[in-house]
Amino acid sequence: MMGSAMTSVRHAAVAGLFYPGEADGLRAAVTGYLREAAVDAGADAKGQGQAPKALIVPHAGYIYSGPVAASAYVHLSGAAERISRVVLLGPAHRLPFDGLALPGAGGFETPLGVVPIDQDAIDRIAPLPQVHDLPQAHAGEHSLEVHLPFLQTLLKSFSLLPLVVGSATAAEVAEVLDLLWGGEETLIVISTDLSHYHDYDTAHAKDAATSAAIEALDEGRIGFDDACGRIPVSGLLYAARAHGITPRLVDLRNSGDTAGARDSVVGYGAYVLG
Repeated sequence: MMGSAMTSVRHAAVAGLFYPGEADGLRAAVTGYLREAAVDAGADAKGQGQAPKALIVPHAGYIYSGPVAASAYVHLSGAAERISRVVLLGPAHRLPFDGLALPGAGGFETPLGVVPIDQDAIDRIAPLPQVHDLPQAHAGEHSLEVHLPFLQTLLKSFSLLPLVVGSATAAEVAEVLDLLWGGEETLIVISTDLSHYHDYDTAHAKDAATSAAIEALDEGRIGFDDACGRIPVSGLLYAARAHGITPRLVDLRNSGDTAGARDSVVGYGAYVLG
């Protein structure tokens, strides 16, 4: 993990595709989603100034899932200054592999700037057998990148540990999370969409069942086709039981509710834990 690999920057792969590619437009879009989410959440979003320990948020194009993601991110607003490290896990869509993939880069770039990678966190988990240096898993992957503009907009300054998750057990993912758990300075973000390409009513029922399983900390009830990020979600639920925190649903919609037709939809859920 030394040398040029850790001084290189992973450049944005889906800017202009999944989200606006120009900084001012991107900042305006994210701010707009957060403003709408704050109105919807009301006083609940302000809480008591205590940041959630973890979020589960969707990763589709912003016109589809941006409002749902914002409904979770807005809960960071009361304690954003205290968060200095984000551990971000999402599923692999492009490259099949076993375990969890380290980024092999020193920073991740979006139109809003470069987020530095947390080398100390990498050093902590790199010895685990399920953790691999696999920058090719990150190269075109959108499931992590789309969250960075929300984090860059909300947080004052933070380092990042991005992990693409391939084939792994919930216990293997939880072992990584336990090593990185930290205190109030560390936020864990799990990226997942829910069901894919069902009609609206079918998706609504399937996603409601998946959401109930998430809130019950019961990863065994989340099937292969219920969430593309089933593995990282399962790892978080496994770890959450040990740490005594529970998920709370803050938004559950699908693309038929946001920006798409209703004959074939993708589901999106947003949850806060802590």
